[in-house]
This record gives sequence, structure tokens and C-alpha cells, in this order.
Amino acid sequence: MALVFVGVDPSTGDQQSPTVWVDPQTREIVLQGYVPSPALMAECAATEIPGHAPGIPEGEAVIRMPARMVGLIREACDALDVR
Repeated sequence: MALVFVGVDPSTGDQQSPTVWVDPQTREIVLQGYVPSPALMAECAATEIPGHAPGIPEGEAVIRMPARMVGLIREACDALDVR
């Protein structure tokens, strides 16, 4: 896997680093974000989504990303030409 670095949240300093990459081989956006609180995890797991079983499936995770990183996420989409 050869990830392509897109950007890191410039507001987090050198101890925290929500980060965005793309994997051109698998055509995936890879995100590093904050671990959600137990309350947020429970809310996500309990939210009804039409056509989906409740809960968070094994192999999936919920992360939090600052809204200020929307531009970096868009850049990652553009790098993969996601439409």
C-alpha cells in the first residue's frame, strides 16, 4: 500500500494529528481522527439507518473529524476523482 498524504489538521499542533490520505491502488480515502466519546458511539450505534442493521459492524469504526478539515477531505475526493 502506498498512501498519498493529502493533509493534516494545521490547528492541532504536534501532539494530535487528524490526517487525510488517499490510497490510489484501492481508491479509498483513509482518515485518522479522534476517538469518539462512549456517548457518541452509543448514539451512532443506536441511530436507525434505513436498510441497515443497527449497531456498528465488526471491522468498522466511528471517528470524529474537525469541520475545518472539509477542504482536505474534498481534496482527497478530487485526488481519486470521486463523483
